[in-house]
Amino acid sequence: MIEFLKESTFAVNETIGKAWAVTKRNYFSIATLCFLMFITSNASGLMAFFLKDVNKGLSVLMAFFFVMFYFTINLSLFKYIFHLLDDEFNVSIVNTIPTRRQIIRFLVAMLYFMLCIIGVYSIVILIAFPFIYTGIRMEIITNIAISVGIIAIFITWIRISFFPFFIIDKNLPPFLSIKFSLATTKGNFTKILLLLLVLGGFHVLYLFFSYLKWPVIAFFINVLSSFIIVPLSSVALTIAYRKMMSEYKGEGEPDIIHNIV
Repeated sequence: MIEFLKESTFAVNETIGKAWAVTKRNYFSIATLCFLMFITSNASGLMAFFLKDVNKGLSVLMAFFFVMFYFTINLSLFKYIFHLLDDEFNVSIVNTIPTRRQIIRFLVAMLYFMLCIIGVYSIVILIAFPFIYTGIRMEIITNIAISVGIIAIFITWIRISFFPFFIIDKNLPPFLSIKFSLATTKGNFTKILLLLLVLGGFHVLYLFFSYLKWPVIAFFINVLSSFIIVPLSSVALTIAYRKMMSEYKGEGEPDIIHNIV
């Protein structure tokens, strides 16, 4: 177990080291796309606030427009990073805009993604249901079921959240991208978790100092996270995907049953 953790830690350090080199070399182009995502996200919130009492239909339409724009930029960011990893330094950001088919596949895959999350939580609740008749207090059963459900959702989210990379990099259909994400993350969960813990550390610090009511320190940590950690995270996750794909030994279309555990 100790050897496995050492190997996982080394793999995470290697991924972050390579991600830092790529981010530092192409910081302004990567940060520009991240900044556009940030502006789009905040602009959608402002538009929803101002239009909520004007017209519900217009509010929904604008929300849909901003969501589509946000996802398009996000996919463009991943596609741009792929070009950088392939040493294509002369690529233009305009040329990394995903195709209409890729955007549609991403949206359909997002629907599958949400159904998977709901399905996992529903299974946990169904398993917990018979315990109602054991005499254990309902409050205890509910708390345990919710806790287990949240853990199951978190694990599922990590295992299948790499599907956008398969759509952008391999042009795979929606459900197949989910299946490949499940297959390639098999055996890599600890590495991905460690990577997310390292990348999410600044956000935890921000919440910690906000809780202590130290707004100045929390503000600077948030700024550092927004302008350094967010671009670095995008590159690191893309590199992690490429590494998992290079190590994947499966052939043909992976099935779900044999890749769950």
